[in-house]
Amino acid sequence: MRLCNFKYLSCYAVVGSKVVVLLRVFYLIIYFQNVSIHLIFKKKKNIFISVQFICLADVLKELLQAFPSLAMTTNSVNATALDTAATQGHIDIVNLFLETDASLARIARNNGKTVLHSAARIGHVEVVTALLNKDPGISFRTDKKGQTALHMASKGQNAEILLELLKPDVSVIHVEDSKGNRPLHVATRKGNTIMVQTLISVEGIEINAVNRAGETAFAIAEKQGNEELINILREVGGVTSKEQVNPPNPAKQLKQTVSDIRHDVQSQIKQTHQTKMQFQKIKKRIQKLHIGGLNNAINSNTVVAVLIATVAFAAIFQLPGNFLENMKDAPDPDMTLGQALVASNPAFIIFLVFDALALFISLAVVIVQTSLIVVEQKAKKKMVFVINKLMWLACLCISAAFIALTYVVVGRNDEWLAWCTMAIGTVIMVATLGSMCYCIVAHRMEEKNMRKIRRTSTSQSWSVSIDSETELMNSEYKKMYAL
Repeated sequence: MRLCNFKYLSCYAVVGSKVVVLLRVFYLIIYFQNVSIHLIFKKKKNIFISVQFICLADVLKELLQAFPSLAMTTNSVNATALDTAATQGHIDIVNLFLETDASLARIARNNGKTVLHSAARIGHVEVVTALLNKDPGISFRTDKKGQTALHMASKGQNAEILLELLKPDVSVIHVEDSKGNRPLHVATRKGNTIMVQTLISVEGIEINAVNRAGETAFAIAEKQGNEELINILREVGGVTSKEQVNPPNPAKQLKQTVSDIRHDVQSQIKQTHQTKMQFQKIKKRIQKLHIGGLNNAINSNTVVAVLIATVAFAAIFQLPGNFLENMKDAPDPDMTLGQALVASNPAFIIFLVFDALALFISLAVVIVQTSLIVVEQKAKKKMVFVINKLMWLACLCISAAFIALTYVVVGRNDEWLAWCTMAIGTVIMVATLGSMCYCIVAHRMEEKNMRKIRRTSTSQSWSVSIDSETELMNSEYKKMYAL
């Protein structure tokens, strides 16, 4: 590249951030001429899109002369810089691109539309003329809906574009889209009086052509209640499909019906597949929530087990009445030093038994929790179920030990206080454990019903299986359940 090209940079330096992109590209071209600059433009927008908006045709010409392959770069929807220039109506830049590579006009976007489709729909006559002069055959290119540029132009208001598109080959007026609509059908459905008048003035047009829905242009105008178009089409011999002398071919109609049915089935299967994929994603998310809940339950059980073991261990050394420290103070000569003064009390014996049970059950839970590593979800549920029941038993034992010790503390004269304590503790513990048992039974019954649904859904059609999966998702997505 010649160094004199820097004159273009200085005069456009004040335009804005888009020119900065050009500056960087020019510096890269100058200092890294051996590097493929083509990779720089593999983004959603290429450099030419920025160039067109500020009309730097001279700069663009220099770029294309140095790197002609840049003209073939596309964005995320497979649109080229020529497509952007044609959409904006920049005829100078369009001609520059066509001079560089005329095959750019045949590159279609992801939806199948070419540059000619875009220019015809928007109404840029000069751009359409330039494209047809370079490649007349492009007028027959169709998009994914089967529509040509003439179909697109029929949706607009520029009749001059229709005439330009018909110049290379007037037979393009008979091309049908995927629904059997010709440009006259499209213009009538859009209610474009000027476009309809232009089309019916073309020699050789079939006024009463029928689309796949069995409608003529006149029938469409009647259906929409457009009196102006009805009068225009009636004057040139427009009739509804029922009034036609030669009805559509039955074999062709049958073929179209079969094709429509197949298309509907394929669409339904595709939608079902997408629905199943969404269900799978939701199911994985719910499984993560379940695993997180199980891990929290395991951690909570470990903490509570350690706490109960600590309380049970300390309780045996904090007895009311203390211990025998001097044999002279012994109420019974058979007692030994360090023996609890209430050791002979039956309530103390009950306390000792339940306190020991609570201590060793809690220690067993701690050992299991710190020794076993469970990965599989079902095995983890079983472990949480067993440990939960052991913790229930430890809580009952520590409660019984506490109640037994109250009979020692309050003495014989105030035993009614101990009875009150036992009544309060019994009501609370029975209500709590009873509620938990109810939740467990209800959850087990629901799981059993879900297994039945899974078994029946495998033997029925896929449509029923979708409904059953919906019920499974609703049943599994719970904020709370008991194990």
